[in-house]
Amino acid sequence: MKSKQRSLLRIYAVSAIVSLALLAFVGIEAGVAALVLALVLVALEITFSFDNAVINAKILKNMSFGWQQAFIYVGIPIAVFGVRVFLPLLIVASVSGVSVGTITDLALNNPEEYGHLLEEARPLIASFGGIFLLMLALDFFFEYKKIRWLKDVEAVMMKAGTLEGLTVIIALAVLLSATSLVEQAQKSDVLVAGIFGMLVYLAIRALNVLLSRSGISKSLTSGAKATFKAGLIGFIYLQVVDASFSLDSVIGAFAITDRLLIIAVGLGVGAIFVRSMTIHMLRSHVLDEYKYMEHGAHYAVGILAVIMLLSIKYHIPEFITGFAGVVVITASVVHSAREKRIKPA
Repeated sequence: MKSKQRSLLRIYAVSAIVSLALLAFVGIEAGVAALVLALVLVALEITFSFDNAVINAKILKNMSFGWQQAFIYVGIPIAVFGVRVFLPLLIVASVSGVSVGTITDLALNNPEEYGHLLEEARPLIASFGGIFLLMLALDFFFEYKKIRWLKDVEAVMMKAGTLEGLTVIIALAVLLSATSLVEQAQKSDVLVAGIFGMLVYLAIRALNVLLSRSGISKSLTSGAKATFKAGLIGFIYLQVVDASFSLDSVIGAFAITDRLLIIAVGLGVGAIFVRSMTIHMLRSHVLDEYKYMEHGAHYAVGILAVIMLLSIKYHIPEFITGFAGVVVITASVVHSAREKRIKPA
């Protein structure tokens, strides 16, 4: 019991220290009201990204201890500053045709205008992230698996998955349908963003497959190189998955506040704890303990992808997006625990 407590302490210690420092900074610099808003955003990010933690744990399970450590210590600055601060600035600059410096100045000094520009970029952001996550979910259910949660549904999807290129065909069909939701002036931009999301997913998946095959080597040196390359691809894949999950929460954050400091700290602290939750799941073998949890997470990813694509035209309240995933994953955990009691391992 004590060893488990020490393990949990090590996993969450860095997250807790960094998070408390960031939240204290917000409280001192901007006051108690800003601190409360930051805490609300922490809850928003964790709720939005709970399924992300499960997906991350699955990917990290096949990576070396060194890359798992990099996920925390290198990944946290990327998640906080790169994905949740710089990436939205870059997207808004690209869409509006204005320099990143000008957009940064707007974000700091005229956050209301920056929020308006970010909202205008929503269709492109939703198209990229929605298609990427949709393909992630489809590929999971199209692969052969001995363990099935919704057995009849997943049996049909597994049979359908034997058709070559079905994930791409469905993604293209969904993208074309989503493109029809926007005005004529935006159609080409939304289509290009979705295709880019598709290509990014296919490129990373192809590299991962190629490096996995090349990892079978008689040479220790080349094997070590292949292992490093495979780990690097997995690390990059995790960052892209994290970015796809976070884009929706960044936009949702502006419905709560338009102050960039509060958004960056709130979402950043949430992202830090999501990464710690991922390591906790990994070290505790949660995915092995609750065998349907991975299925629930991928259903949640599929739901999030559909909601993101619908948000191209329709406003969907943030609490629906966040809690839909939590409900599905909770159901998968409850079903796993119940079946384990009935049929003990």
